[in-house]
Amino acid sequence: MIKVLILEDEIPARTKLKRFLIELDATIEIVAEIDTVEAAIELLCNTDVDLVFSDIELRDGNAFEIYNKIPVNCPIIFTTAYDQFWMNAFESNGIDYLLKPFSKERFKKSWNKFLLLRNTNNHENILLNKLQHFLEGNMPATQYKKRFTVNARQGTYFLEIENITFFEATNGVVFAFDHLGKKHLLNETTLKEIEVQLNPSGFFRINRSELVSKKYIEKIERISKNVLALKLKSCAKLLNASQSNTASFKEWIEK
Repeated sequence: MIKVLILEDEIPARTKLKRFLIELDATIEIVAEIDTVEAAIELLCNTDVDLVFSDIELRDGNAFEIYNKIPVNCPIIFTTAYDQFWMNAFESNGIDYLLKPFSKERFKKSWNKFLLLRNTNNHENILLNKLQHFLEGNMPATQYKKRFTVNARQGTYFLEIENITFFEATNGVVFAFDHLGKKHLLNETTLKEIEVQLNPSGFFRINRSELVSKKYIEKIERISKNVLALKLKSCAKLLNASQSNTASFKEWIEK
């Protein structure tokens, strides 16, 4: 029996993983489906698992918070839409990095890699696997989006990334605000769709509904011990960073 833990905050992604696992020629028990850092830490401290399928952005924070706080001895296959975390992944017992959307064939390749490591039970093979992954250049060079297409009554126009101060998601729609304070309705419907297309060194998700540009942050105010408020150029209101993102934001803003 192979005990598998799924860390994923998106229901469609969990459903896809479960379907792929069920279709495998193996005896598998999915011990839990978890979507928060807090619940994952509690389970991993009290339950032995053989393999973790882990998204990176969970409901209450980043999955690496788990692996930095507690020892996880089993292999981890990361399943994410973000390609900038692959080095962190291989420093956290990661044996593979599945970029969403991944195919069933790509999933099976990761599963077979897990079985190989499980059968050999050889730590040297894990190190060699990581080295091979690195040398093969398995992660392609990222091409980040440079502008968004905006549809308006008068026609279609383009909004340059360098002119965007922040993005805001509300009621299933996403708006981009530019350096002049103008609001633009985008075709994308979630911030996650936006976030994966942007250079992470220039943009940061400060909470579930707002994504800000480092370039236009003019001032940072402390609201409480763990809550920060940001003043952006041409933005009348202050934007608050959620408590769970404060530490990561401080690290990001100083780079």
